[in-house]
Amino acid sequence: MKKIGLLIAIITMVSCKPEIKVDYTIVSGKIENATSKKATIYSQFDTSKKSEITLAADGSFTDTLKMNTDFYFLREARNMTTFYAPNGTILHLEYNAKQKDSTLTLIGNTSTINNYMIRNLKVSKDLINDMKTLYLKDETEFKEQLLTVKTAKENLLSETDGIPEDFKMNEKRNINYEYLTTLNNYQSYHGYYSKNRNFKASKDFLDDLEGLDIDNDTDFLFSGNYRSLLSTNLREKAKKLAEKDSIAGDIAYLKTIATVKSEVIKNKLLYDDARYGITYTDDLEQYYALYSSNSTNEENNKKINEGYSKLKSLAKGNPSPKFTDYEDNAGGTKSLEDLKGKYVYIDVWATWCGPCIAEIPSLKQVEKDFHGKNIQFLSISIDVEKDHDKWKKMIIDKELGGMQLMADSDWKSQFIEDYMIKGIPRFILLDPQGNIVNANAPRPSDKKLVTTLNGLNL
Repeated sequence: MKKIGLLIAIITMVSCKPEIKVDYTIVSGKIENATSKKATIYSQFDTSKKSEITLAADGSFTDTLKMNTDFYFLREARNMTTFYAPNGTILHLEYNAKQKDSTLTLIGNTSTINNYMIRNLKVSKDLINDMKTLYLKDETEFKEQLLTVKTAKENLLSETDGIPEDFKMNEKRNINYEYLTTLNNYQSYHGYYSKNRNFKASKDFLDDLEGLDIDNDTDFLFSGNYRSLLSTNLREKAKKLAEKDSIAGDIAYLKTIATVKSEVIKNKLLYDDARYGITYTDDLEQYYALYSSNSTNEENNKKINEGYSKLKSLAKGNPSPKFTDYEDNAGGTKSLEDLKGKYVYIDVWATWCGPCIAEIPSLKQVEKDFHGKNIQFLSISIDVEKDHDKWKKMIIDKELGGMQLMADSDWKSQFIEDYMIKGIPRFILLDPQGNIVNANAPRPSDKKLVTTLNGLNL
């Protein structure tokens, strides 16, 4: 309580002084019953910007944030807390990790807005307590429910005193974008929950989305719902372009983003796609050319240029990056050099990765089909050290074949970084000389893999 009192005193003193612009936010807090001593604060606008924090023995922390954003979220174990804290904010938050929603308190010079946001979230939980039930409703009932929620949130906003008028205007549009986003999700989610994958919403169901402005800088910076809606809208356009012009989906998406007039929006969408997508594209040169000819953000361009240069070294025919002395489940260690003389199909995975585990049956079948051929099937786990026993156990429980190795430093392993692996599963195919055949090889469940392997005359 002493710390909270001190915080209030600081806020009072700051508010009495002439306005001074600062480029940081101060956030302190206390999380009781936290299951981890680590937590992370992310920029909601750009999640690549984050601050790792260490909780003291009593769960307290203090951090100075310089991310040039208004909205953040704090992730602690499974708890997620969104808060509003533009530069100049001094904010203190507390909650009990076992009962976050009922114990969360926020004190500071943006507490009015933050407490409104807590109540806004409660409206959703009170009126929509089960997403499955919501999406199983017919179109009319679904829309009626959404409009009830929308109206309740608009009323809450207008009735909350102390919120600046410019925030209210932006938030009112954000509430509408939330409505439109949920509306836009209806067809896919209704089909999923009703187990009718062929379900199509009626022709006029999405009329409310007609005329969506794809060049609104203000809403793009303020509203995560607008950003989500805009991205979905552009991906739908890209899908149609890909079909019409018979081009790859990622290339079509960059071409679609290029039609956006706003530099702020265009740069953000290009970077969001490229920071991962450039690693997985089948046409590196065209992808990079589209990105570089449309992006004007120097900071982003520097990062993508570095990635592009690194990926050039992973082109077909180049020597593969090496790994040395990875632990072999069968005993001892193995290095990539030990496998020269055979083609090598590498599966980078982890025990916690659902999509990785989903590939296991297909991988077993491919191993069986090519048993006795001049190819080594190699699985490299990037599990953290504390999950070592879990890795060993899964090999036994799933009866995994091939060669099973564990990387020396999970995601931070040099081999993983050299291949710019940002997500798993990831598959790599090498020739008997240790050169790259495909740094992004087809996965076992893809029929292209068998076609590729048959073409190698194993």
